[in-house]
Amino acid sequence: MAKRSLALQLDEVVQAMLVSLRPRPEEEPDRDLASLMRVAQVLRDLPREEFRAGLKSDLQRRATMNEGTAGSATGKVKAQASAIHYQRPGLTSITPYIIVRPAAQFIEFLKSAFEGTERMRMPAPDGSIMHAEVAIGNGAIEVSDGNEEYPTAPAAVHLYVDDPDATYERTLQAGATSFYAPTDDHPSGDRWGAVKDPFGNHWYIAKPRGWTPGPEGLRSVQPYLHLREAHKMIPFLETAFGAEAMGVHKSPEGAVLHATIRIGNATLEIDEAHGEFQPMPCHLHVYVPDTDTAYARALQAGATSIDAPRNAPYGDRAAGVKDAWGNSWFIATYLGR
Repeated sequence: MAKRSLALQLDEVVQAMLVSLRPRPEEEPDRDLASLMRVAQVLRDLPREEFRAGLKSDLQRRATMNEGTAGSATGKVKAQASAIHYQRPGLTSITPYIIVRPAAQFIEFLKSAFEGTERMRMPAPDGSIMHAEVAIGNGAIEVSDGNEEYPTAPAAVHLYVDDPDATYERTLQAGATSFYAPTDDHPSGDRWGAVKDPFGNHWYIAKPRGWTPGPEGLRSVQPYLHLREAHKMIPFLETAFGAEAMGVHKSPEGAVLHATIRIGNATLEIDEAHGEFQPMPCHLHVYVPDTDTAYARALQAGATSIDAPRNAPYGDRAAGVKDAWGNSWFIATYLGR
């Protein structure tokens, strides 16, 4: 009987590992298969189904190239790469990454207050949450438990919802305290209320009034940064991430009263810290077309390095920087596998 191809052998190995079965032994194990098996065994427990499927596809592609069809495989890779977006499915260009403790209770707050849907949860060996994602509207919040390396860091988030009054009431029932109830007198013109949750995060709950969103609609989740010398953040974001200032409103003295900044397909908001709304250095996850370029530009714009660019085991090209205001930016490009 002819020996089965390396691609077919690898298919059986991956399928077996994904259902926790022992792979079928070969009389003469292929050296290339053995090395690919070790890679697959290291990655088999990652929770994302799409990641597992991507892993299988990628390893099959490598096996095919090893069997002498490198030319056709390379063409297939290029075709696939052109169709892969740089953002991980389910996330936008900017996502708040909120580090709290205990994260499990915070996730329950997001579900109760904002009708959030938990999409994934990765536990750490000690039972804490290493990473979780909660969808809210058409956006998401990423969550993890604080630790010595990454201590808790509350954030401010602007939420657009269908019914700000009902959402505001749910937040209070879930344990939040009020800054002010929804009102039509907010300077933005929107119906707008604000609360502080039990973990120290600020939530600005709003619905548009007197204006119509563009054809792309509204993003449900927008990070909101209260900064000192907020006007300096705009050129930093433009240089590092190719951001675009959508609207900047300043006081006669030049202080930023409010600005909306677009990065990719999402926005964040900034203003000059004032009153109860003081700086809250936080963490943001930003997807860009080229992590290495964004990382280099962020350093040129005055950021300091947290992590140099690397291929992360979850399928992103990832890096990290800290800006001059103390905010951490987790920079990523989804590699499509």
